[in-house]
Amino acid sequence: MYSTRVATVQDVVAITKIYNEGIEDRIATLETRLRDSIEMEAWLSNRSEAHKVLVVVDDSNQVLGWASLNVFNGRCCYSGVVDLSIYIGRSVRGKGLGKILLQSLIDTARVQGFHKLVLSTFKFNEGGQKLYQAMGFREVGTYMQHGILDGKWIDVTVMEKLLF
Repeated sequence: MYSTRVATVQDVVAITKIYNEGIEDRIATLETRLRDSIEMEAWLSNRSEAHKVLVVVDDSNQVLGWASLNVFNGRCCYSGVVDLSIYIGRSVRGKGLGKILLQSLIDTARVQGFHKLVLSTFKFNEGGQKLYQAMGFREVGTYMQHGILDGKWIDVTVMEKLLF
């Protein structure tokens, strides 16, 4: 059985490991520099109260994935829009944890009063694309050759979900 909860500083080592797996696997981020726990603890500690980080855990409270609500744009007119990140541990991908975690993140965004969720994804991340579509996200469009990953220009697809 799996559940979700707000991340704590005790989760930072697991969050860092999972994020670094996502960086190494090149399926969810243009980032290429691995992070350390000190950097990720500062990232977690310096977030606003509204911009939650959630973890999905098993019965033994082992963190298997995490997701975050991130500032989309610092301008006041975008305060109701929030960007999201979601990462599932390499060994447990494809087991439905992404759906559990994303639903919890959507519910949390609503409670926090956000109006819309946005995300960026790669076309070749088929598992992510299927998950987002199943959870009611729509494709807005694709930024062509938007970032460089391993020396190649990568297209980035933008998706959104209205919450209210």
